[in-house]
Amino acid sequence: MIIIKPTLQYIEEMRKLVAPQVQSGVILDRSVDVMANMIRSYRVAFCEKDELDFNSISLDSKSINDLKNPTMLGFCALHIHSLELAEIRSLVVAPFAQRKGVATHLINDCINEALLLGIKEILVLTYRKELFQKLGFIEISKDKIPNHKIWADCIACKHFPLCDEIALIKNI
Repeated sequence: MIIIKPTLQYIEEMRKLVAPQVQSGVILDRSVDVMANMIRSYRVAFCEKDELDFNSISLDSKSINDLKNPTMLGFCALHIHSLELAEIRSLVVAPFAQRKGVATHLINDCINEALLLGIKEILVLTYRKELFQKLGFIEISKDKIPNHKIWADCIACKHFPLCDEIALIKNI
């Protein structure tokens, strides 16, 4: 498996992968233009189409061009809110790749980038709190989330204001 920073050419494939999660209300819809604007925030996991058994998932220094038949496994974004706070957003893994470590690798890639940038805390709103807790995130009350986060994103959610996502944060 490799994790890359995507180019604009991957947006349509990313939208297809996330579409079921958007329809079910688990992930907020992002337009093509918004995704293009945020492309530098995303990271995408790929593997060779014929290597889907995941017996030994490891990150590789290969580029996407080294893969003969790349298959998108999943993606997420690291959104910077301030000098000290970032958020992991839009984490999605293809159904055939779930429970194989893909999400953990994507999250850890976000954490590593946040460390390089000097971020102090990473926030996530999720329905999968156990996944994040295994990686050192702790649950917090939603009233501790910065207001600009709530109004900028949450107001667009079909569940707003009756949000049932769980807020977690990790100090890094």
